Amino acid sequence: MWKLLIAIIVLGVGAAALWVNAGRAPGPSIEIGGPDLVGQTGEISVTVTAPNGALKDLQVTLTQGASTTPVFALTPATASELKAEGDRVTLTRPTGKKVVPELKPGTAKVTASAVRPVLFGFREARSTVTRDITVRLNPPLIAVLSQFHYVNHGGSEVVVYRVTPPDSESGVRVGDYEYRGFPASGAGIPANDPGLRVAFFALLWDQPVNTPISVFARDSIGNEGRGSFDYRVFDKQFRSSKIPLDDRFLARVVPPILANSTELHVDDPTNMLASYLAINRELRRMNNETITKLSHETAPEMLWRGHFKQLLNTAVEAGFADQRTYTYGGQDVDRQVHLGFDLASTAGAPVKAANRGRVMHASWLGIYGNCVILDHGMGLQSLYAHLSSISVQVGQTVDRDAELGRSGATGLAGGDHLHFTMLLSGNAVTPVDWWSWQWVQDRIMRKLTEAGAPAAVAADR
Repeated sequence: MWKLLIAIIVLGVGAAALWVNAGRAPGPSIEIGGPDLVGQTGEISVTVTAPNGALKDLQVTLTQGASTTPVFALTPATASELKAEGDRVTLTRPTGKKVVPELKPGTAKVTASAVRPVLFGFREARSTVTRDITVRLNPPLIAVLSQFHYVNHGGSEVVVYRVTPPDSESGVRVGDYEYRGFPASGAGIPANDPGLRVAFFALLWDQPVNTPISVFARDSIGNEGRGSFDYRVFDKQFRSSKIPLDDRFLARVVPPILANSTELHVDDPTNMLASYLAINRELRRMNNETITKLSHETAPEMLWRGHFKQLLNTAVEAGFADQRTYTYGGQDVDRQVHLGFDLASTAGAPVKAANRGRVMHASWLGIYGNCVILDHGMGLQSLYAHLSSISVQVGQTVDRDAELGRSGATGLAGGDHLHFTMLLSGNAVTPVDWWSWQWVQDRIMRKLTEAGAPAAVAADR
């Protein structure tokens, strides 16, 4: 009997020791990450390390003064927000004034408390870690330096401004469109002011003439400042026209476009009219998305000098922003807008670069057929479409008047011609402005030289 009693006593002492030692077990290891700054936006990341990533509780709060805001509480409903990998559990949650309206400028404290089970879940071990972060809610400052901004409807302009702090993202907002600002050194302006910026922008053909235009700047934590500047818009009237379609034309253009544009699916390729409408609508949209993506690769400096040259000895067959109604068998079947100039010369005429630039695209592009796109820097590009041949390669830098290829009738072309347009941030703008030496000197170069660019930058080359 006494042996049984001793065994019970030993087991009791052992169990008590296990209980006490379990209570002394270290809690989970906690690391609070994320940026040191939050503003309108921001995020908090918490990494917890525990055996097998097992947690009984995790609480994250944000405290500023007497106010404490819950950031995360572990529940069956929120457990899916945790990312587990081995012993590590990671949580990332947005923060900033947009999600915590009570935040004020100053210091805030992040507190993370985690609990892990020990002794088969009969006991638990807790850890708590804190970290200070800075709340900054002051927006960047913007000061416009250039004057006399005149915008033709469908056309372009430029603004010179200063942004503080210099690392803020900035540019011009025209309605829902944003045009990125670039360091002024890229426009030849001395780089002794790191906050000086140059932004080319446009009022697109389909935007109302009263569309608001302003400069903006936002920092990495979502604080945004805005500024106004003087500008005047000149309205333009765009033409309307009818384009008759016939079976001969459809049979000529549809099959090669479908063969070269595998990204477009049509239900019945033998149905020429339905296929044409898919090309004119869906493929056109896809091609313009490609052009927009290419615009993101623009150089941060001006590669061009002086005005752009219209292809010599050409007749204008169609203008910018012509409103086109397509008819078939006497019925209206589609409507699109022609965003460029159709320039006709002799068949297979040499197509030359309108200005110095870098080749961004030199291959087939859907409705544009064989197409070359040149980047001229700071968001400005030029497009040359319907070529019969291409004589340049992507990445190549070409001078003004360099031959890019030969005119043709590839893509959606009724005959041999060059479709030419100018682009700002991937958006088509009228080439008429850029073809004018006077416009380039008065609207663009005057502002750059007044901001400190040398006269050589303004000169034609």
